[in-house]
Amino acid sequence: MTTSLDSLKQYTTVVSDSGDFESIAQYKPQDATTNPSLILAAVKQEKYAKLLQAAVQYAKTKASSKEEIISKAQDRLLVEFGKEILKLVPGRVSTEVDASLSFDTKATIKKALEIIKLYEEEGINKDRVLIKIASTYDGIQAARILEQEHGVHCNLTLLFGFGQAVACAEAGVTLISPFVGRILDWYKAATGKEYSGSEDPGVQSVKKIYTYYKQHGYKTVVMGASFRNVGEITELAGVDFLTIAPKLLEELKSSNATIERKLSPEQAKSAEAIPKVSYIDDRAAFELALFEDQMAFDKLYGGIRGFAKDAKTLQGLIASQI
Repeated sequence: MTTSLDSLKQYTTVVSDSGDFESIAQYKPQDATTNPSLILAAVKQEKYAKLLQAAVQYAKTKASSKEEIISKAQDRLLVEFGKEILKLVPGRVSTEVDASLSFDTKATIKKALEIIKLYEEEGINKDRVLIKIASTYDGIQAARILEQEHGVHCNLTLLFGFGQAVACAEAGVTLISPFVGRILDWYKAATGKEYSGSEDPGVQSVKKIYTYYKQHGYKTVVMGASFRNVGEITELAGVDFLTIAPKLLEELKSSNATIERKLSPEQAKSAEAIPKVSYIDDRAAFELALFEDQMAFDKLYGGIRGFAKDAKTLQGLIASQI
């Protein structure tokens, strides 16, 4: 029997959005994504305690001060999860740079290269890793350098505004992750309205970005992320990639409803033209566009705070093991 998940996979590459790698294999995704919040949730489970212990033991052989051990163990833990996930997916895993570095281009590059080196020490080629970086101006510049000068593929995350998406494409990043559900959350809170189907503002945002990229020949992959319901997913059938949490993957797998394609390169190119704009070399224009989009501004900085907080909590768990 063909499931809704099978139907979706005809048009879109499906990615698992989870740190719980034991749940990944059953959905047969191409890739998998993680973030500090997902890793924190996973590492609290007893079945993943051995990964935390392995990361701490590794760090103890590489550093002497407690602070440095915690830092190295945190990076190693991300790679431990990534390594296990790559045993289950044929494609790539996304591993996130600490959100506290989101406004420091040089530090982001340094941390990204350290993570890639850890993967390579495990025999994992950098082509199987996407470094996740927040879509701040500094983060996008870091990704630009990592892609162009180091051949490191990047996934630009916490993306909510059109200007962020434009700058990412101009930087030549491999992939972006616009957060559909979080956009919906903001609009529901701001307006008190309920949204569904094509009226969902998160869905509309991704459709606009996808159309713009196809119309102007950008190769950057659009990967919708952070979904609140299956309806958002079905409205984006045909977009390049979709990263989906296990709960919604199970819902798709349990349904046999046919999903119709809503997006395609041909449809995007024939849609009303979106004028070309530029932000990558103009910090002032980028920041102004972000500032004028209250939703994008709120969600970007709120997301950075949330991920940084979870990273701190994760560091506390690591410290308790030392």
